[in-house]
Amino acid sequence: MRFIQSFADRRLFSIFVFGIASGFPWVMISSVMTAWLKDEGLSRTDISLFGSIFAVYAINFLWSPLLDRIRLPWSGQRKGWIFLMQGIIVACCVMMSMLDATHSLFYVALFGLSIALCSATQDIAIDAYRIDIINDDEREKLAAGSSMATAGWWTGYGGLGALPFFIADWTGWAWNDIYLLLAGVMGIIMIFTLFAQEPVTDRAAQLKAATEYYQKALGAVPQSAGFVQKAGAWFFVTLAEPFREFFTRNGTRLALSLLLFIFLFKIGEAFLGRMSLQFYIELGFSKSEIGGYSKLLNWWVTILFSVIGGMVTIRYGIYRGLFIAGIAMAASNLMFSLMARVGPDKTLFALTIIVDGFTAAWSTVAMVAFISLMCNRTFSASQYALMASLSVAGKNLLASGSGYIVDKLDGDWSTFFIITALMVIPSLLFLRAMKPHIMKAEQQAQ
Repeated sequence: MRFIQSFADRRLFSIFVFGIASGFPWVMISSVMTAWLKDEGLSRTDISLFGSIFAVYAINFLWSPLLDRIRLPWSGQRKGWIFLMQGIIVACCVMMSMLDATHSLFYVALFGLSIALCSATQDIAIDAYRIDIINDDEREKLAAGSSMATAGWWTGYGGLGALPFFIADWTGWAWNDIYLLLAGVMGIIMIFTLFAQEPVTDRAAQLKAATEYYQKALGAVPQSAGFVQKAGAWFFVTLAEPFREFFTRNGTRLALSLLLFIFLFKIGEAFLGRMSLQFYIELGFSKSEIGGYSKLLNWWVTILFSVIGGMVTIRYGIYRGLFIAGIAMAASNLMFSLMARVGPDKTLFALTIIVDGFTAAWSTVAMVAFISLMCNRTFSASQYALMASLSVAGKNLLASGSGYIVDKLDGDWSTFFIITALMVIPSLLFLRAMKPHIMKAEQQAQ
């Protein structure tokens, strides 16, 4: 069957491992850092505000065009950027291991921000790698690649992310010592990066046409362009052309609708995710239980449903996958509301994690395939970063106030989760309005 054959491709293994590399830094600046700051006595509001370092993921599209134009002098255009960012992340983790959060909170924030910056830049190159490695005549593999990227991300964040909590419980290591372990894991991933296949692309023709367009706009024909015209054309092709092409190809109204939908789709999930660890701790679960359920169990559930979600998306299309995922996300948030009322029940915890992992996997696969479909391969890094940054903007900007909402509700977690379930409604209205355009794009890609 077509949707099964799409997964029988060696390139998908590279996409899976790079997914791990993309998800793993979130362990460093999300769950581990949250637990560290919680043990140091910071308030819920302070911890959620500290998470504002994630804002860099929402703005990484600003420098993404550089990754489409600048080729580093090793390992290829995509692999070179990925390897460099991974090396800096390892160095930052080593520096974090030398800090005491109580007396060096500024430096904890500084190195945390550095990890976030490098991780956000690495994500640009990884997303472009996934799009570039799939040829134009095999676009049906976008969903398969999306599912493997999602499974890899959750392996990095959920599977490997459980290790710090088990080690902290079993060995009594301080949280800053855990960062040496995180550095070692990322170092192993760097070795794989060196041996991964570099995508082969042919974007020269479109880049040449765009360069001539801007040279003429600056008052010169290509044959007689001077230094100023050439430099100006390079600047505009690098920084402006990816976004001009996106709006020109889709039209301003549809382009803005696409961006608004992407921004709104996962806000409810983002608000929940930002405070989930804090919720588990306050509900009374141990570090090992949190690691076992929210990390390891969620890891396997997400991997399973990422593959299933990819197959279903290939079979039934991206539009249906997105719409069903939106409804399912709202339903899973209501499971957390039930947990808040019942208390620390392990069976309910496991069921909630299974449902949440299913909806998160399905929605992510559909969203990644959708964004990939909307990209021009000539500017894959720039355009994917623009849309993906909006996809996580709610998590990285608006969701920073999630702790404030819980505090204003006097710790009423049940009401908080009901509010997050309702947040998906505006995005589904946008999606319904764009149905004809999405279905047309899918037919053209087949």
